[in-house]
This record gives sequence, C-alpha cells and structure tokens, in this order.
Amino acid sequence: MSTSLFRRIVSTSRPPRISRSRPLTTPVPPPVPPTSSRIFRALRAVSAVSTIALATYTFGALYPPTPFTYISPRAAPPPPDPDHPDSHAYLASLEEQLHALPLLARHRIEGTDDVWYETRPYLSLPEERRANNLTAGALRGPGKLAMPPLVRARKDESESWIFIHVGRGLCGHDGIVHGGLLATLLDEGLARVAIMNLPEKIGVTAKLCINYRAPTRADQFIVLKTRLVELKGRKAIVSGTVEDMDGTVLVEATATFVQPKYAKLLSSSSIHQAMGEPQPKTEVVEVVSIQSSSS
Repeated sequence: MSTSLFRRIVSTSRPPRISRSRPLTTPVPPPVPPTSSRIFRALRAVSAVSTIALATYTFGALYPPTPFTYISPRAAPPPPDPDHPDSHAYLASLEEQLHALPLLARHRIEGTDDVWYETRPYLSLPEERRANNLTAGALRGPGKLAMPPLVRARKDESESWIFIHVGRGLCGHDGIVHGGLLATLLDEGLARVAIMNLPEKIGVTAKLCINYRAPTRADQFIVLKTRLVELKGRKAIVSGTVEDMDGTVLVEATATFVQPKYAKLLSSSSIHQAMGEPQPKTEVVEVVSIQSSSS
C-alpha cells in the first residue's frame, strides 16, 4: 500500500475536531414574563410615586420651606376695623403673647431692676398728639403696629431692647415687611438712645445707614437692639439691629444724631412722653399711697 493511500485512509477514519471556543449546548433565553405581571409592576411603581408626591405636597403645604413663603406667600385677610370686638380680642391676645416671649422673660430675669427699667412709649402721649404721629397714629392698629412697643432700657440710657409686633398691613412684597417701615422703626429706636444722651434731650437724624441682611416676615414679634457708640457734645453716634425671636439678624444700622443749635428754645416734654421714660420714685410712692388709701 502506498504512503499516500494510507494517509487518506487514516485522515478519513479520525473523528472531526470540536472547537473549544463554541459552547457545546445552545443557551436558552430567559423566560418572558407574562404581560399581566409587567402591567402590575408598572401600576405599583406609579402608585408608589404618586403616594410620595402627594405626601410631599401635603407636608410642603402645611410646613412650606421659608424660600417658598417669600415667592408665593399665603393670602391674608385685611386688617379688622379698630372698633370691632374682634380687634379688641386680637390686641388682648397679642399682649399675652408679648409677655410670654421667652426672650423677654429671660431679659427680665437677667436685666435686674437696679440696672434696667421697662416702659411703653406713646401710652402717656395725649390723643391729639398721638393722632398726628406716624408710628403712634397713622400706622397704629390691628394688622399694622397693633400695640405700643415695649422698651427695656438701661438706666444710664446706653442701651435698649425694643419689642415690636409687625402685622401683615406693613408689607411691600406680600408677607414681607416693607424695608422703609423697618428704616422708620430703626430711626425712632436709635433716636431714643441718642436723644436721651444729648445735653438738651433733643436731636434730629443727620445720617442713617442701613444694611438689610434677611427678609423680615410679617405678623411676628421683632426686637430692636440699640446702643450708644459715641457721644461728642451735640453729636451722638448709635448702632442697632433688628432681630427675630430666634436671634436671626434681619437688619443692621448705624446713625448719627445732632442736637440743633436752637434746642434750648424747644420743649422736649412731648418727645419724652412719646419715647417713654422711667417714672421718678416720688411718683411711684404717690401712686402706691393713693391706692392704699382708696382701698
């Protein structure tokens, strides 16, 4: 047998080679879930998303984030008529809230009576003068400056804390107190410290610089903290802040007040009545004696 014939016989008798790179079995595709199961999954996902969205919307509506209250404030009813019985109940409620403020309560404890005194401006101002006063008359009433401020002042007149309630009727942007109104309150609060330290107890605003740090929400109590910075003859420099009850600084200000050269010709009694002064001890003794005799 020839060599070539032998090679042909051997090659045909060998089993075919199997490629190792290919699998021996064909992969089976995963089973396709039924159509009803996929629909159920989709409905369950939509239900979960809807529930989360509804819960988020409800929570946001009840407790909206502060930036949203600035962008889209809630509508408020107009201020009631000052002579309406609801107005008297509203003022009584505000007075209770004022004396229950934790900040005021702490200051009354820490600021002892031998260093600080307390007064309510405008209360002793005659009605004919109060009617033509901006903050005591035109801006007074429910929804505006509903109640006289409460002043806690040092007896040396170097510092004061003034608690004020600002209503919804004092807004520029709805829900935000007008910046001009805050400037007015600061001008009067800073003037009180300055005037009490000037020689003739009379002064006018020469310069007022204001830095607005954060929006001031309406319908809340704020506190004006003022202090004397420098006193030179007929000029007094004072500084102050407007803060909320959490201590957030809303407005910063500095001001210069000067005593006019003709101050001695003017009467300062009405100014002091408007600002509020501590009662002399003699007056307090007289009041006590009158009350005891009448009882």
